[in-house]
Amino acid sequence: MGGQSLRKRVLVICTHNAARSQMAEALLRWMAGETFEVYSAGTEPTAVHPLTIRVLEEMGIPTEGLRSKGVDEFLGQSFDFVITVCDQAKERCPVFPGGEQIHWSFPDPSAVQGSEEEQLEFFRRVRDMIAQRLRLWLSVTLREQRRGPVP
Repeated sequence: MGGQSLRKRVLVICTHNAARSQMAEALLRWMAGETFEVYSAGTEPTAVHPLTIRVLEEMGIPTEGLRSKGVDEFLGQSFDFVITVCDQAKERCPVFPGGEQIHWSFPDPSAVQGSEEEQLEFFRRVRDMIAQRLRLWLSVTLREQRRGPVP
C-alpha cells in the first residue's frame, strides 16, 4: 500500500476520441481538480471535433492539450477506473487489469446531421448528459474514497 498515489487514474474510452470521451476527460478534470488523473482514448482515434471544443469552452472548461489518442498509447498502464462511453468501444476495449470497468452509453453527437445550429444543440445536450453522469459518479466515488475500503 505504501507509495501508492492518492490520485485515482481514470481512462475514458469511445470509438474516435473526438467528442464523448474528450468531453468526459475535460469535464472530469475540471470537476475533480487534483483528485483524479484523467485521460481519454479511442479504439479508432480520429481528431477532436471542433464542436467538442466549442461546447466545452462555452462552460469555461479548459481545452488546451486535448488531442485524439489511441487506446494503445495506454496499454500496460494501470487505471483505477476505465469508463467506456459508447457501446462500440465497450465491445472493442482492451482489458486494463485492476481497474473498475464502467460503461455509460451516450449518443454520438458527431453522427448528427443538420444545420450547424442543430449539431451544436446536440453537442450541448450530450455534454450536459455526460456532466450530469460525472457529477453523480464523482459524488459517490469521493464519498467511498473518504470512507475507505470496506473490511
